[in-house]
Amino acid sequence: MTQPDVLIIGAGMAGLTLACALAEADLQILVVDPHAPPAPEQWPATFDPRVSALTHASENILRKLGVWDAMTAHRVAAFTGMDVWDANGTGNIQFGAEESGVTHLGHLVENRVTTHCLFALLQQCANVEFRKLALARILENENGGDAAWKVLLSDGCEIVPTLLIGADGAQSKVRDQLGFRCRTWAYGQSAIVTTVTTEQPHDNVARQIFRDTGPLAFLPLRELTNSKRSCISSIVWSLTSADAQRIMTLDDAAFCQQLGAAFEQRLGKVIAADKRFCFPLTQNHAVDYVLPGVALIGDAAHTIHPLAGQGINLGFLDAAVLAEEILHAHEKGLPIGDFSVLRRYQRRRKADNLLMMSVMEGFKRLFGTSIPPLQVARNLGMAFFNRHTLIKQQILQRAMGLEGDLPALAQPGLIADF
Repeated sequence: MTQPDVLIIGAGMAGLTLACALAEADLQILVVDPHAPPAPEQWPATFDPRVSALTHASENILRKLGVWDAMTAHRVAAFTGMDVWDANGTGNIQFGAEESGVTHLGHLVENRVTTHCLFALLQQCANVEFRKLALARILENENGGDAAWKVLLSDGCEIVPTLLIGADGAQSKVRDQLGFRCRTWAYGQSAIVTTVTTEQPHDNVARQIFRDTGPLAFLPLRELTNSKRSCISSIVWSLTSADAQRIMTLDDAAFCQQLGAAFEQRLGKVIAADKRFCFPLTQNHAVDYVLPGVALIGDAAHTIHPLAGQGINLGFLDAAVLAEEILHAHEKGLPIGDFSVLRRYQRRRKADNLLMMSVMEGFKRLFGTSIPPLQVARNLGMAFFNRHTLIKQQILQRAMGLEGDLPALAQPGLIADF
């Protein structure tokens, strides 16, 4: 397959979702990544520290692709409540699935579970090929035809795709080699992630405290889907970069003590922690997602602060919308790499992504201030929102991914025809 219809660089969640969404069409698809997703027998006994909070929209996409049952056979954790509060005051807002008329607000899923199940589906598709190779260079295609680009892989092979997809993450080589302009800024913060065990069970509630130094989230996990109660949580602790480095040097006992104190002992003492990982927080957004014959999806197009766990959910929607536009064009006999086709994808996704990024930036700035009048105002605002069911329902609909220009794959119910 040296002249595929679609070449996807990156076998992460967004890239694999796009490949699977296109697999039933008569298109030749090539996925390239230097690393294949690890199989379960290669997983360590501990939880994957990389955990995603999947919205209803993301769940719908994965169900309709046919991988959700396989994911639940491994390990997923539904959460039925959210509890958010301000460390500097009395502000508190709570959300419950029952009051919203749903069985759950979302699921916490280890990234390795999602990628493994998508990759297993991909391997069953006759028109999809995976190559364990890296991208070397992208050159303009001077031989004419529909293909605008020639891609050189690490083994020296030349690929001339009709459509090139950059799904290769925040450090995207596709984006950087083709000169996509980006707006980027560092938060001056780092996030510590790990899995912890607490004295008290989490009761399937996702909890987040906003502190001056950054938000701290405890996200409920389960060892087995059918286990009744669990004291295991995935944590995302955002701190100034200096504080994060200091915390990373602590031994496990001191880390657990400081983590429990920062969380106000809401689940009792933190009694154990897995290996910790730390990464700097930046926000990045490509000015454009597309060029003729090229499209960016997921973190290659945008990265966002993890305080609401929306990053991969935006990536799933990118993949579903782009698949929808590609399939529409293909059915009409249009070149799938045509700029007009790709611009429709950009129009449908860019505004929604920018809105989510702006909201997260606003939250980050609002809760990061130590100015007393603003602290009072945000506490009063949280109390106001918590009393008004209609406003809370509107917030929840957005948080569950059920508002905006949803592709057919993300909508509730049976899959619609594209």
